[in-house]
Amino acid sequence: MRGSGQPRRVILDVDTGSDDAVAIMLALRHPAIELLGVTTVHGNAAVDVVVDNTLRVIELAGARLPVLRGAERPLERPDFPIPRSHLPERAVHARPLPLPPARARAATGHAVDFLIDTVLAARGTVSLVTTAPLTNLALALAREPRLAGAFREVLTLGGIHAIGNVTPAADFNVWADPEAARAVLRAGIRRHLLVPLDTSQRAPVTQAHCDALTAAGHPIAQAAADLITARIDAYADRDGLASQRAAPVHDAFAVAALVDRGLLRTQALHVDVETRGELTTGRTVIDVDGRSGRAPNVEVGWAGRVGGFADALVAFLTRTRP
Repeated sequence: MRGSGQPRRVILDVDTGSDDAVAIMLALRHPAIELLGVTTVHGNAAVDVVVDNTLRVIELAGARLPVLRGAERPLERPDFPIPRSHLPERAVHARPLPLPPARARAATGHAVDFLIDTVLAARGTVSLVTTAPLTNLALALAREPRLAGAFREVLTLGGIHAIGNVTPAADFNVWADPEAARAVLRAGIRRHLLVPLDTSQRAPVTQAHCDALTAAGHPIAQAAADLITARIDAYADRDGLASQRAAPVHDAFAVAALVDRGLLRTQALHVDVETRGELTTGRTVIDVDGRSGRAPNVEVGWAGRVGGFADALVAFLTRTRP
């Protein structure tokens, strides 16, 4: 997980559950990242819970930075394609996260305003990593179209080509607000990298990595170990990972990929989102063969040197800060 030169200035857009939490920890401890703020959105939990979880992570890490409350519901729908109340409990995301309560509060203002103001003022020097439904970004682009050309880069963790995690056809982040995902993909973002679950699923973190985090003997590493171990337990009966005692930590992989492109093999492709299919709502249609005849609108990040991710994650979460 390499970085060089000045740290990359980053905003994270999250719906903090367990893997978002580890992603925030990694962003805070990676020497190649300067985390400017965290915007929150509905997703793994209601926004109030997401804000609380995010503040817990940041305070545990001993950091101070703005956390902004964002969209409470999808862009056009009153709820998810299947109402939240009808979804099975997602065991990988405790509500709230098992971390000490935070004393800090969310910053004043709204996540969408923070994105617009910060990115436009930064003149192409801020990268955005989204690990959640894309409602905040869709709202920001609709309000300020200049934003599409103002990022250094947008990296989106979401979508699938073959491996769904909420339906056979979709990952949660896109499925939870398919209209927002479609709007973002059609907005003409100048540099947009899409990392689908097909890629992050191939970079699991093992129980041995969690043991190494615990051995470091400090709170942030122990919290990461506990959160990832809970994910390993939740994945034990599915996804072919039971025998490995391992689980993907999707959102942390996205943060890692921002600064270590060796983790990915990228391909310029056209991607769109199905919003109305009876069986396929939230499906990212990744045109790998150019059948649509449409020009590429994103770089898709397929698996590259993904085997190095978990070792590097442990190295950065256990490093002694200068």
